Amino acid sequence: MILDSKNLIYKAVYHGARSFIEVFSTLEVEGWENVPAGACLFASNHQSMLDPPLIGSCLPREISFIARRSLFDNPVFGFVIRACHSIPVDRGEADIGAIRAALAALGADEGLLIFPEGTRSHDGVITAPKAGAGLLACKSGVPVVPIHIRGARDVLPRGANFPVGSARIRVRFGKAMQPADYDPGRDYPDRSIEASRRILERIKSLPDCAEPGL
Repeated sequence: MILDSKNLIYKAVYHGARSFIEVFSTLEVEGWENVPAGACLFASNHQSMLDPPLIGSCLPREISFIARRSLFDNPVFGFVIRACHSIPVDRGEADIGAIRAALAALGADEGLLIFPEGTRSHDGVITAPKAGAGLLACKSGVPVVPIHIRGARDVLPRGANFPVGSARIRVRFGKAMQPADYDPGRDYPDRSIEASRRILERIKSLPDCAEPGL
């Protein structure tokens, strides 16, 4: 898989992340042929700080990322993740600026990664959804690609600053969800939460092994 990019910082992070992951794990990527061209929302379970660069390094094109604002406090790291199209968001708040930036990225035919859980799981078990993923999906109407990650937590769990071991990591891309699959409609109470719930249920339903023909 060859990255189609002229962004030197993105390419450096892309190849650096892939090299790091391959040193500390055996990586399996399944179903990436399910990823549509153009605008789409990538929605994944969240196990580790590895997850954003891990998913980014599994795709042959640049994508944008939602990231908590505190990650931008370090000037060097903040510069790098901004160059990699990260959008800062105030977690736990209705961040209108971040929502507009995310919708603008999708409106520009880009892919955008978000984690419906909102934060990393403490124990690897998928937690309850937050409204953000459903809100962006319903407002943009783009396809949503469900992604299931397994094993990243075994390499870099929440709270660890360095790898704690090696593991077999699997990233599985499911078939894209269309608006009829995730959007309950404008009149549905808590529309965004329900959309996020449907997206997260699709992530949970991804089989642990590749289906025949994939």
